[in-house]
Amino acid sequence: MDLTPKQIVEELDKYIIGQDKAKKAVAVGLRNRYRRSQLPAELRDEITPKNIIMKGPTGVGKTEIARRLAKLVSAPFVKVEATKFTEVGYVGRDVESMVRDLVEVAIRLVKEENIKKVEQKAKQIVDTRILDALYISRKAKGSELSVEELKKKIKEDYENLKCENEIIELEVLDTPKANNMANAIGIEINLADMFNSMMPQKKKRKNLTVAEAKKILLREEADKLIDQDNVSDEAIRRVEQEGIIFIDEIDKIASSQGSSKGGPEVSREGVQRDILPIVEGCTVSTKYGSVKTDFILFIAAGAFHVSKVEDLIPELQGRFPIRVNLDNLTKKDFLNILTQPQNALVTQYKELLKVDNINLIFEKDALERLAEIAEQENETSENIGARRLHTILEELLQEVSYNAGNNTSTIDVKINKEYVDSVFNGNIKQYDLKKFVI
Repeated sequence: MDLTPKQIVEELDKYIIGQDKAKKAVAVGLRNRYRRSQLPAELRDEITPKNIIMKGPTGVGKTEIARRLAKLVSAPFVKVEATKFTEVGYVGRDVESMVRDLVEVAIRLVKEENIKKVEQKAKQIVDTRILDALYISRKAKGSELSVEELKKKIKEDYENLKCENEIIELEVLDTPKANNMANAIGIEINLADMFNSMMPQKKKRKNLTVAEAKKILLREEADKLIDQDNVSDEAIRRVEQEGIIFIDEIDKIASSQGSSKGGPEVSREGVQRDILPIVEGCTVSTKYGSVKTDFILFIAAGAFHVSKVEDLIPELQGRFPIRVNLDNLTKKDFLNILTQPQNALVTQYKELLKVDNINLIFEKDALERLAEIAEQENETSENIGARRLHTILEELLQEVSYNAGNNTSTIDVKINKEYVDSVFNGNIKQYDLKKFVI
């Protein structure tokens, strides 16, 4: 990963509006990982990641920043809610499960990379198996062509994708579904894996279309060609050196200031003490081997409406030296969110309705009015950040979406300020009244 912090922020800007402080903090944290990897081994082991805690209301981009960051460098990434670890044994989970989840993500990442390397070789084996199955199938149907003519015909049809929907019978691996008991008892037990390691894998004959057979056999043959031990070793290395764990809703396990030490407060502090060893650095056992958490980057986030960062236990606070405040979204931010990102909401709705031959045209004054309404509603009711735009756009386009579907030709639908006001007329009056409520 040779992206500079400025380049990382530029990439994040394509998907996330504003929050420059948070972007800079995570960009520097990510770059420091690369810098650390270039140091001598004895010094490298002394430098631990500087974990980050992000404070801000819901829907302002905390999770998206962490997720896009991990995607940018193909790093193993998991998002967990701190509240999942409340009351272990009743409704909670063992805190070590976050590390095991991260290892599973890394296994999938490394496996996909290895499959791409052997894909060409696996494809040749798959082609041979499917051509043989097609020959048997057509011969059984009583083809009058000679052996050579039939094989030539099958090969031509296969290469020209003319037999994609033809049914063939193949012998494929019978992979039983995993029976995970983790949710029930809080530990990782996979019965399918246990039995598979003791007994040879079973095969069964299935009727499949050629298109389906290609997908199943390609995966099966690629799995045979890759070294599973190397996959596990590389996945564990990536988790230890490049892994990112995003702990959301950390404010929900902070004891509110001045509260009595009893009831749920004890439970919250207990969860913090359970998470502490993972963040500090410990060794977690997984089915792929032991994983050290010393160099995993932890990014925590919370709204901290009721509690404060200082309400976390001092030991846990000390493990998150970088603190970033995320700003509330303004009208300008909402307007940019609607139009600027590569996956902008307006673009999404345009493409969705284009399927039903509706050409949505948003005028500038309409977008400005929508941004104004979003800001207003977040101020006068619960602040849910950018998620407010989903609610507003759904209501705005409800009638258009409902009546679409029977159009044989493309119809232009213009959304202007007058149309927006006609839809939200009742709501706007309600907002104005709220200004006078003391």
